[in-house]
Formats: sequence, C-alpha cells, structure tokens
Amino acid sequence: MLLGKKAPHFVAKAVTAGRIIEEFSLTDFLGKYVVFFFYPLDFTFVCPTELHAFQEKLGEFELRDAQVVGCSVDSAFSHLAWLSTPRASGGIEGVEYPIVSDLTKQIAQSFDVLKEEEGIAYRGLFLIDKEGVVRHQLVNDLPLGRSVDEALRMLDSLIFFERHGEVCPANWRTGSRGMLPTHEGLVQFLQS
Repeated sequence: MLLGKKAPHFVAKAVTAGRIIEEFSLTDFLGKYVVFFFYPLDFTFVCPTELHAFQEKLGEFELRDAQVVGCSVDSAFSHLAWLSTPRASGGIEGVEYPIVSDLTKQIAQSFDVLKEEEGIAYRGLFLIDKEGVVRHQLVNDLPLGRSVDEALRMLDSLIFFERHGEVCPANWRTGSRGMLPTHEGLVQFLQS
C-alpha cells in the first residue's frame, strides 16, 4: 500500500498534445495535486469510457489545481494511434491530458497494480498531494469502470482537510460539514 508514502518515481515516455514526450515524470507536477490512473490497454472496451470521462471533467480538476495523468502498458505509438482514432470508432480523440507509456511494466509494478499473469495494469487510481505523497488509492478489477465523480469528491475532501483541518465523514460532499478529529468533534457532528 502506498498511502502516506511518496509516489514511486519514474521517468518514461508519455503522449500529450499529439506528440511524444521522451522524459515525463510526476515530479514535474510537484506543487500541484495529481490524479494518476492506470488502465489495462489501449483499443479496449471500458478504457475509452474512462479516458473520455476524465476528459469531460478535466476543467473541474484544473479548477482544483490538479493534473490528470493516465498510464497503460502500451507504447507511446499505440497511445498516439488511439488518440488519432475518433470517439465514434472507439478511440480517444480529443483527450488532452498526458498518457504515460509503461512498456516495461515497471511503473505498474511500483504502484502495485500490475496483473502479472496478463502483463497489464488493474484500474488503479492514485490521488497525490502537492508534496508528492499518495493520499488516496483505489484499485478496480478489469471489468469495473471507475467513477470520475468519486475521484473529484476525494480531491475535494483532501483540499477541505488541508484548508480547514477538519476530517470528512462518510459521503461528505463540498458544502457539507466536516468535523474536528476528536471525540468531542464526533459527538458534536453526530448530535447535529
């Protein structure tokens, strides 16, 4: 488990804005929140729905000073081809955030999401704070698509905690009350 630890460091190829970046690293985003997610493979079935869902909410992440980054075990050239394929044909044309190529599978392994027998990544999602520390992680099995709204909710929870020092109870949403992380804070919250 990576919670509370620095996100594993890597330097890899990534694709963004229709070009290959030779040396991409999450450390380039220190000082910003990062939502780093893995998906199994390009040109598959659940994966494009997730990549488009993150793109549709990209502005919401940017408003929160967060960078979205995707990753799979495909090559950068495969990412480029998929990004050139229209949405109506199963592609991810229009996705603007970086997509990392983990051809060696070392990144997925270091984040503990590699499904070794198939050589692909589970659907892992990691919320990394501005200092590079993993504050939330979630891993779904291959057939289970994730909720981008839940990723935003977790980011909002982290921001709320950092700003106010209050913790976020179950089902907390922006605009809801937090509570002090004390017995008295819990009692006060439950009594209201």
